[in-house]
Amino acid sequence: MRFKTKYIALCLISVGFLTIACKDNKKTTEKELVEKIVPEDLKWSERMMLSEMERFPNPSLLDFREKPKWSYTPGIVLSACSRVYEQTKKQKYYDYIYAYPDQMIDSSGTIKTYKLSNQNLDMIKSGDVLLYLYPKTKEERFLKAMETLHSQMETQLKTSDGGYWHKKIYPYQMWLDGLYMAEPFHTRYAKEYIQDEAAKQKIYDDVVLQFDLIQKHSRDEETGLLYHGWDESKEQKWANKETGNSQHFWSRGMGWYGMAMVDVLDFLPENHPGRERIITYLNQYAEAVTNVQHETGLWWQVLDQGDREGNYLEATGTSMFTYTFAKGFNNGYLPKKYLEVAKKAYSGLIDNLISVEENGLVNLNKCCGVAGLGGNPYRDGSFEYYVNEIIRSNDPKGTGPFIMASLELNK
Repeated sequence: MRFKTKYIALCLISVGFLTIACKDNKKTTEKELVEKIVPEDLKWSERMMLSEMERFPNPSLLDFREKPKWSYTPGIVLSACSRVYEQTKKQKYYDYIYAYPDQMIDSSGTIKTYKLSNQNLDMIKSGDVLLYLYPKTKEERFLKAMETLHSQMETQLKTSDGGYWHKKIYPYQMWLDGLYMAEPFHTRYAKEYIQDEAAKQKIYDDVVLQFDLIQKHSRDEETGLLYHGWDESKEQKWANKETGNSQHFWSRGMGWYGMAMVDVLDFLPENHPGRERIITYLNQYAEAVTNVQHETGLWWQVLDQGDREGNYLEATGTSMFTYTFAKGFNNGYLPKKYLEVAKKAYSGLIDNLISVEENGLVNLNKCCGVAGLGGNPYRDGSFEYYVNEIIRSNDPKGTGPFIMASLELNK
């Protein structure tokens, strides 16, 4: 009887173990099925791109929009997507890129929601997508839209020494952001679409002038860092009454500027006299930015104020610096030590600011959502202003540069 009881007990225990094992196996199977949304055996560039496509199936809603809008943020992510497509040749990436201008540009070439009269440099950025697509599609509407954006650059309001106003509503102001928004498009358009040699050279000269002026007006001689904005009129509340500069060195502002330099150099002719100057500016910039890198490899939201309460290690600027340094080295503009800086920064991003959900979706955390100067409500450019703007995950101003940095580092 005792033997029979023991036998029954052992059978029950065995059944219990089998049940648990089956449940565990079921959990594993379910987990594996969930994770297939974004496979974890891909490179980080593709994993982040797939995650963005999952979050924003309609690319016109990138940047958490409720309604489609022609803006700069889709231009950043879709430029990154074009590089992923060129490496993988997977059709879904090309289709995602195409979907944005297909929706935003009508049959006559009119860009929906865009106003030429606003003279807003931000609106030029998505022209990069058209420069990429038009040679492949030869769609006349894309060419006409590019011509519209080019006409904005030809009529853009300027400071007394030739610097483009950031927007018509921000008179006499140059922002670091503007160089990335407009100059890579302007340079490439000139190279590929302007036939008249004198007109082409004039655009190249205008492009280089923007970098010369931002160096002249916005660079701090002591640190080598550049202030976010410069107001020639010195009338803005945020502007220093002697220099016209804003108060602080904003991480993403500096990030925009670095990316502008390495991207413009893709299209500025080798024999243009301004080319070597931009490479010099890039090297000065790299030294200054490296001097304020945190031990984790990341950079602070307000670059030189790491010890101040409220400041935080921020993802979008860090992603931009990583891309700038990696591309700068890969293209021969920067010495090898800056590749090591980029690798350290990239490790910092992966270790501290990247998280992966159970389904494989990749998140980039601690992104500054937005920051600017002036406007309504008024943005005063103070330390408190920069550190108190919204912080969110997966801002396209971070995910796009993260993808491009990943590609440059082949991660």
